[in-house]
Amino acid sequence: MSEKKDVTNMPGRSSERRGPGDSAQQIDHSGAEKPAKIVYILYLVGIVFQLLPLVGVVVAYVYRGDAPPWLKGHYTFQIRTFWIGLVVSIIGGITTAVGIGFLILLALLIWWAVRSIVGWMALSEGRALANPETWWW
Repeated sequence: MSEKKDVTNMPGRSSERRGPGDSAQQIDHSGAEKPAKIVYILYLVGIVFQLLPLVGVVVAYVYRGDAPPWLKGHYTFQIRTFWIGLVVSIIGGITTAVGIGFLILLALLIWWAVRSIVGWMALSEGRALANPETWWW
């Protein structure tokens, strides 16, 4: 039996990791994930400074086209987070007049934070997201 050489820490090499569904995926560690990390940071800081998610979604749109498949899923997840969040925030803003809007906005805040943290953690571990088009996480 021959032993496989571990090349995960060698420059210019890809490492094999398990992704969703336990299928082997080649994950490129060339730093291509840095813009996606920035988007997650912008989304989390955007909880306080509301214009930052707009910058984040622009970055996600710009980098999604040339991203490797596993990273493209993160950008799709980030873009969907922005648009779903925008629609729900508009609904929450309108319904504050009848009182339920504050609960909708609170739920949106929690949903936004959880999605951003879950995405950040998966990206930090070099994992693709199981279902980037989900409404949840």
